[in-house]
Amino acid sequence: MTTTDTQPLVRLNGVGKSFGETKVLDGIDLDIAPGEVVVVIGPSGSGKSTLCRCINRLEPIDEGTIEFDGKTLPEEGNALAELRADIGMVFQSFNLFAHKTVRENVTLGPIRVRKRGKQEANQRAEELLARVGVAEHADKPPARLSGGQQQRAAIARALAMDPRVLLFDEPTSALDPEMVHEVLDVITGLAAEGRTMVVVTHEMGFARRVADRVLFMADGRIAESGNPEDFFAHPKTERAKDFLSRVLEHTESRPAS
Repeated sequence: MTTTDTQPLVRLNGVGKSFGETKVLDGIDLDIAPGEVVVVIGPSGSGKSTLCRCINRLEPIDEGTIEFDGKTLPEEGNALAELRADIGMVFQSFNLFAHKTVRENVTLGPIRVRKRGKQEANQRAEELLARVGVAEHADKPPARLSGGQQQRAAIARALAMDPRVLLFDEPTSALDPEMVHEVLDVITGLAAEGRTMVVVTHEMGFARRVADRVLFMADGRIAESGNPEDFFAHPKTERAKDFLSRVLEHTESRPAS
């Protein structure tokens, strides 16, 4: 649930990012409260994924500041590595190490970064893999798992670091339609636990159901922000109205699976 009586866990002030001559993020101001689930939607190229990647400095920013728990994110070095360990990331393409087993993927970070013992890391990995429904695949290489199973393993890997914030960058966009619900169910469960999360997604039903707040991005800016009930029922900007009409029309016209 959203909390409003404490300082933001994540704060962006005037964040800008360009790739060459293209301004991808333009003056982003955003506070994310502890326990808040922020779902980011918008057309392709609007800056959603870049926003997600900038929050943990996978992409350096050109302007502004990003704070985590009241501290400005450093640009590099051990201090950044320490802060980044508290910001888990789940990518659209899984990014599991192909030459390691699923179990090894999940234990690598806790052992190397959190300095946990191998036995403790393995026990935690078993708990998390069971939780996301892939425990029986722990000793297989990722290539032997389906896309949905790989993404659930990637979520377990992120959780193994005990992050204070979880970032999801279009976690279902690389999946076959029948696998999408497997991953969304796991993320929905995490939201119900009160975890702080930022989820970039094209799944409007999921956004409506899980978000505490929906951000609609367009042209590198946050064009609209609000609770899901108000946003989906009464979008305020023409850009959001046009986007929703197109997306919802497409969703409703798809044949039932």
